[in-house]
Amino acid sequence: MIETTMATAQRQFDIAAELLALEPEVRDMLREPRRELIVHFPVKLDNGRVRTLTGYRVHHNITRGPALGGLRLQSSATLDEMQALAMWMTWSCAIVQIPYGGAKGAIVCDHRELTSGELERIIRRYVTEITPLIGAERDVIMPDLNTNEQTMAWIMDTYSMHHGYTMPSVATGKPVQVGGSQGHGQGTARGLCYTVRQAASKIGLDLAGARVVMQGSGSTGRLVLQFLAEMGCRIIAASDDTTGIVAESEAGIDVAALIEHRVQTDGVANLAGTKPISHNELLELPCDILVLAAGQNDISGANAGRIQAKIVVELANGPITPTGDSILANKQIMVVPDILANAGGIVVSYFEWVQGLQEFFWTEREVHGELATTMERAFNEVFTVAQERFVPLRTAAYLLAVDRVVRAMAMRGIYP
Repeated sequence: MIETTMATAQRQFDIAAELLALEPEVRDMLREPRRELIVHFPVKLDNGRVRTLTGYRVHHNITRGPALGGLRLQSSATLDEMQALAMWMTWSCAIVQIPYGGAKGAIVCDHRELTSGELERIIRRYVTEITPLIGAERDVIMPDLNTNEQTMAWIMDTYSMHHGYTMPSVATGKPVQVGGSQGHGQGTARGLCYTVRQAASKIGLDLAGARVVMQGSGSTGRLVLQFLAEMGCRIIAASDDTTGIVAESEAGIDVAALIEHRVQTDGVANLAGTKPISHNELLELPCDILVLAAGQNDISGANAGRIQAKIVVELANGPITPTGDSILANKQIMVVPDILANAGGIVVSYFEWVQGLQEFFWTEREVHGELATTMERAFNEVFTVAQERFVPLRTAAYLLAVDRVVRAMAMRGIYP
């Protein structure tokens, strides 16, 4: 039986808590979210009917600063999943030394069934419902699954209307025209590629010609493909929600053609120079780098023993179960964990937040440079802990992140 997402997040935390010898009361505070808000709100549809939707906003820990977390539109979203994602955000922020805590939110709906006008009304009503929790000094919202810069613009505008003046730093990932940051849309993908570069250097892997398997090819996944190809990697296989493809030649897949085909057809099937492959077969292909950019629990005890990659990188949250993790560790496969690998978006969100508060904006080159510095420093700090404690990168990342949060909690104390 597959455990819940929150149970997985708690089990990962428990490993670090045990190694850090945390007191039971400290563990109890960090195993559960600080606060959870569930809202049920009506929205008028284009046909005149009224539909009631459910939304969530969860804060895990805000000791190190305001909460930061994405808002997603997902028909299968659950409170359990939001709890786990908020916890992972806390650890991600701590790893990259960004002064935030972790949050996550969702509206339970299928965005594909809604018009643009209906989406706008849903977002604005959701923001109205959660307004007591959010703000530049309380909880900053960023894009997530099925939300984008337009969504963030609506969020910022709605919150600003409530307060009577423009408040850009309540949301990040906004259009540049309304206070967004240059380079934000590439932050997660570039951040992941910076960690790949560092990981490869640690095991002596030359990225020129390195074989990459890409599980998932959404908007961020496509950017990862582009950037890895620019670094000299060969993309030998890729997938979407329904199928996978593998290159027929040693030269690999033409990434530009793949991206264009993916956008035009909404899938990867029937791309010239490739043949179909199942999702399970794709994960088990011999390769140098396997990027997991799809869903959760894709590598478990059932298939981890057949993974042949040298480096596994988690772009998605929670794609490897704890049992799968242990098997990969025993096989000496380096796993770059989600709380480190996908933190680039968090870093650039912080840059946007700072720029909005200061009303002083950076160039795209400055954003990319600071992102590279931050991600490479974070990776090397995690790698150093892994070497010193003889643990996998995931455990090292948790040790570093949890320790930073616990130290901040000790310094602040308990009120009253």
